[in-house]
Amino acid sequence: MKVFIETYGCTFNQADSEIMAGILNENNIGLVSTEEEADAIIVNTCYVKLPTESKVINRIKNLQKQYPDKKIIVGGCMVEVDPKKLEAIGPNCSWIGPHQLNKTADVVKSTIGGEIVREFGFSDEPKVCVPKIRKDPYIHVIQICEGCLGACTYCCTRFARGHLNSYPIKDIVEEARLAIEDGCVEIELTAQDTSAFGKDTGEKLSDLIKEVASLDGDFRVRVGMMHPRNIGNDLDNLIEAFKMEKVYDFIHLPIQSGSDKVLREMGRNHTVDDYKNIVYSFKQAIPDITIATDIIIGYPTETEEDFMKTAELIREIKFNLIHLSKYQHREGAISSSLDNIPFDDMKRRSKYLSEIKFEMLEEENKFLQDREMDALVVEKGSKGGFIAKTNSYIPVVVQDVNLGEFIKVHIDKTTGTYLIGHKID
Repeated sequence: MKVFIETYGCTFNQADSEIMAGILNENNIGLVSTEEEADAIIVNTCYVKLPTESKVINRIKNLQKQYPDKKIIVGGCMVEVDPKKLEAIGPNCSWIGPHQLNKTADVVKSTIGGEIVREFGFSDEPKVCVPKIRKDPYIHVIQICEGCLGACTYCCTRFARGHLNSYPIKDIVEEARLAIEDGCVEIELTAQDTSAFGKDTGEKLSDLIKEVASLDGDFRVRVGMMHPRNIGNDLDNLIEAFKMEKVYDFIHLPIQSGSDKVLREMGRNHTVDDYKNIVYSFKQAIPDITIATDIIIGYPTETEEDFMKTAELIREIKFNLIHLSKYQHREGAISSSLDNIPFDDMKRRSKYLSEIKFEMLEEENKFLQDREMDALVVEKGSKGGFIAKTNSYIPVVVQDVNLGEFIKVHIDKTTGTYLIGHKID
């Protein structure tokens, strides 16, 4: 038996694929690098945005046409969010829901044997200290919890991931320790919302970060997305954790809108001032910190005044990384019952924010020209060379280095999205 796994979406979904690969390997089921070699193809779907939904649907359809003799198994969020559509496009496909990964080997064996098997539904099965096959030998992704405490009106992912289920700090630290001993130089702590970690168990994200960052070895810790509403009274402790030498000076803190009215209508449960307090507290304590955020353009209730408040917030905070998304209805989301704003308004607003974004990021990065910085080489570049991440998690394109290597780099050139440099001996 040979299986090919194809993954879409976030780091958490990628980690799900690593668990499926680990379980298959434990059960002596071979993993292959192309669909041509496989007896069964697992498509681990993402459903967070409409373009990704369209991509995975077309992929499932095309795989069935291209490989009529191969078995197709669908995993990921689509299984829980939109089973009716999945049944319509792949009536002969087996399913593995995101909470049923421990059954991966059984589903694969039965499917290759000619059955249609569908394992889905919610479970508190842990996703820490389980078999994994890493996509990248130098980066180890640890899911610290699954689910969230939010009720964002535009989101369908929460229907797939369910209630908050945090894993014990001691288990997460043990998994990190073993990964570092195995040669990993980057530990990624991921979740739908890392700041929700421990709200159901009484543990704290700040304590988790400190314990992982205190492990022996040369490595860096990257902390995944944090919802502003859940940081609460742990802010000072989180800042102390991020100040530790082995933790990247990087926070991903989505704001989504610069209007308090829209934030209320989105069900975000925080204000712009709450958000600013978090950002400026981090900036004051860690001046070189990289602030990444997400913005939704054209939420159905967003007026021109609301939109301009978002533009003003971007200019004020001067984010280092901005993910812009045009609003689109998602299956089951509350906001899907609302009317979309006019297409021309959406297009104009998107263009306006994109121009601000690139002008601002290009200007911010110019301050890094000719600086010497510490960096960690984490991946090969898509157009050659390698990508190293500075301590502030800014990507630098470099040549003549080795993966997993800690280097000092001189910044030769800057752009709005990345830096170009060379290794200093």
